[in-house]
Amino acid sequence: MRYCVSARENDHKLFHSLLTADVVTEFIEGLVETYPGLQYLDGLPEVKVVLRADVSAADYDKVAVISGGGSGHEPAQAGYVGEGMLTAAICGDVFASPPVDSILAGIRAVTGPMGCLLVVTNYTGDRLNFGLAAELAKTEGFKVETVIVGDDCALPPPRGIAGRRGLAGTILVHKVAGAAAAAGLSLEEVAAEAKHASEVVGTMGVALTVCSLPGQATSDRLGPEKMELGLGVHGEPGAAVVDIQPVDVVVSHVLQQILSPETNYVPITRGNSVVLMVNGLGGTPLMELMIAAGKAVPKLQLEFGLAVDRVYTGSFMSSLDMAGFSMSIMKADQSILKRLDAPTKAPSWPVGTDGNRPPAKIPVPLPPFQQNKNEESLGRPQELSQQGQVLEAAIEAAATVVISLKDSLNEWDGKVGDGDCGSTMCRGAKAILEDMKNYYPLNDAAETVNEIGSSIRRVMGGTSGIIYSLLCKAAYAELKANAQSEVTPKNWSDALKSSISAVSKYGGASAGYRTMLDALIPASKVLEEKLSVGEDPVSAFVLSAEAATAGAESTIQMQAQAGRSSYVSAEILASIPDPGAMAAAAWYSATARAVKEQSQGL
Repeated sequence: MRYCVSARENDHKLFHSLLTADVVTEFIEGLVETYPGLQYLDGLPEVKVVLRADVSAADYDKVAVISGGGSGHEPAQAGYVGEGMLTAAICGDVFASPPVDSILAGIRAVTGPMGCLLVVTNYTGDRLNFGLAAELAKTEGFKVETVIVGDDCALPPPRGIAGRRGLAGTILVHKVAGAAAAAGLSLEEVAAEAKHASEVVGTMGVALTVCSLPGQATSDRLGPEKMELGLGVHGEPGAAVVDIQPVDVVVSHVLQQILSPETNYVPITRGNSVVLMVNGLGGTPLMELMIAAGKAVPKLQLEFGLAVDRVYTGSFMSSLDMAGFSMSIMKADQSILKRLDAPTKAPSWPVGTDGNRPPAKIPVPLPPFQQNKNEESLGRPQELSQQGQVLEAAIEAAATVVISLKDSLNEWDGKVGDGDCGSTMCRGAKAILEDMKNYYPLNDAAETVNEIGSSIRRVMGGTSGIIYSLLCKAAYAELKANAQSEVTPKNWSDALKSSISAVSKYGGASAGYRTMLDALIPASKVLEEKLSVGEDPVSAFVLSAEAATAGAESTIQMQAQAGRSSYVSAEILASIPDPGAMAAAAWYSATARAVKEQSQGL
């Protein structure tokens, strides 16, 4: 992975025409339609409160946990409303603190005699509005406690009164508080656990883009090939703008910043147990977040001497469509782990993340017959027979030509498919060359073909991988059933024919469908025909290779009826041959040339 995250080039936004107020209102309406356990107060658009559908202030006998803030950070905070987490979430407009009246309405709606805890992110607007709402609620007889979360570790320790910003670590605080409340603890106890959780978590973010506010043009403050360290979740400037760095470097910097003994933002030292949260900021694919998580865990273990007890990866507190991620590290004792593992019905809390962690990897099981093979059949022979030498030369020639065609195949496939034909074929060819050095029993043609299939199946994904695996398995079965110690040209011809039948049977393609079979079917017919009339086998092979090339080139006139090319317009297809057919013709022809050269050298 070259960069830490990928920035989108196309910044078109389908919903830019909506007014900012409409965005939040319609988000809430869609949220409660999606999750039946949620409902909202009938005060839209002024009062935007999402609450548990099973809670009523009149008879609720547990502490209510309430949070909120500006919208645009979804799933925070409304996505964490549910039994075992938040009782209600107060939604402001995009990046704007909710008004006091909305917060007070939420308190009234869900707070029973046990009182309520307000979990507030450390932004001036949130502190003021939630603070005033809390004081007003107290005058109405409600018991209210407040915990402020400021987990930002990106900036130097503040000298003023603003303090550290509240970031994704807040979600972990929600979970601790919600689980404590669900366990029936008192308001003071729930508040104490939430406050403790807020004091042992630190977060830092990094971004490649700022976010796009609904109805507004996107800022170009970050230039190309730049990234910002410590960017705020509202797009506010961070600690530094730097050149894009590899993900390893970025992850190391983020972890070092959070765990820095100089700032001492979190009381975490070697030997402690921690929880890691890798949070997407809205425009980062889950694949890239998982890569970041995979880099972070061993660094925490080996470089910082920490035990990583839980890992949460996903988008927990976003910044609209910002491309980037944040990492949160929380010191974990058994009490916190118990709260994090407690059940919840909040729709956006990840499932399957308790502490019952089996080993991350286990050995790949071998088929029973492979376990019973002797050493000779599993490895390369010490001395190659004449047939083994020819087979080795043919395999090497075929794999080499496929590797050389990688870029051309990708270019063709980029116009008629998904653009990875060359890369996929190249992976298979390289695996074949590597495995042949050690594992292929080249003196046994059938077993060698079977091993080629195993190499392909191991490294080639997608449709190409399974098709070539079928090809090899069918050829192996034919050779194993009918060949003697020496495989004859007719045996090879029959094996090719069986392979084509298997691919056609399971893949559904046949001649004229614009697939690799449009190269292999003509080759098989010519080979069978020439051998049947007594043609020299090597000459027959060479002629069949010419037929394969002609068949592959003819696909330029064909309308695709199988594969991704079947979705491409005829105009585009008319200028590009089928990449799979061209690849098949190339390795088949290279094999024929190698066999011819070997026969001339005998």
